[in-house]
Amino acid sequence: MRGNSSAIDDRPVSPLSNGTLVAALGVVGFSLSFPATVWALDGFGPWSSAGVRGVLAAALALTALVATRSPLPARADWPALAVVAGGCVVGFPLLTTLALTTSSTAHSAVVIGALPMATAVFAAVRTRRHPSPVFWAAAGVGAITVVAFTLGQNQGRPTAADLFLFAALLLCAAGYAEGGRLAAHVPGWRVIAWAIVLAAPVNLAVSAWALSEEPLALTAKALAGMAYIAAISQFGGFVLWYRGMGLIGVAKASQLQLAQPLLTLVWAVLLLGERLDPAVPLTAAVVLACIAVTQRSRAPQPSKRTTG
Repeated sequence: MRGNSSAIDDRPVSPLSNGTLVAALGVVGFSLSFPATVWALDGFGPWSSAGVRGVLAAALALTALVATRSPLPARADWPALAVVAGGCVVGFPLLTTLALTTSSTAHSAVVIGALPMATAVFAAVRTRRHPSPVFWAAAGVGAITVVAFTLGQNQGRPTAADLFLFAALLLCAAGYAEGGRLAAHVPGWRVIAWAIVLAAPVNLAVSAWALSEEPLALTAKALAGMAYIAAISQFGGFVLWYRGMGLIGVAKASQLQLAQPLLTLVWAVLLLGERLDPAVPLTAAVVLACIAVTQRSRAPQPSKRTTG
């Protein structure tokens, strides 16, 4: 008899099996989304930018689905996919792009600061599983820290773009929660791929209208930005993100996004020439501490019901 068990135990673990690492890579990819969107706006209008982004991503997603002969989603999964499509593929890209036409990258990053908490709340309500009090306390401190920091970059004054950002936050949190739930039994890349394809008719309609109404200038910066937000922000980043959420859970994975606004600010300085506030290192330390606590807190447990 061969010692197959020891051979199996000695096999190297794939990095893609480490949920925290995979979700973190997704966050890094997302952190460049706002700067890349600003680049895309160098040549595209806001509606054109959001629509074309979705169309190009749909081409990539459909190619991947056909090449792998992926089966159609189960009938029970389509409602959740519709939420992902509406929140992550249509709503969030369009609303944040509209916000970035009048708001700075730093200010717009405030939506990301509150996103982990909103995602965890949606997930808790949807699945009736609640993280521990320590988890909520650390997540709350981290979210408040990031929100205070990003608002402080603009003297705490709300702008007209805040309405777009708040709506984008709610839609994206719902999409993240539903996508993370689906990723527990459907490969994460298929979740976002089918959602992108489902949203393709809407994005095609938006693109057809916007390209005829908004000015277009195909500069190198605009094309580079569009390529990034279509390939990474809309598809590749989600592939990693949903894979990570499927492995470690929606609530815990969402807390990794607490670092996203800070990464976005770094890219804004390097790529857009925005000024970096001295408070960044202190904020980063607080946020990283909160992430460490949430990653080590007790796993979520089903909520208890009392019967009458």
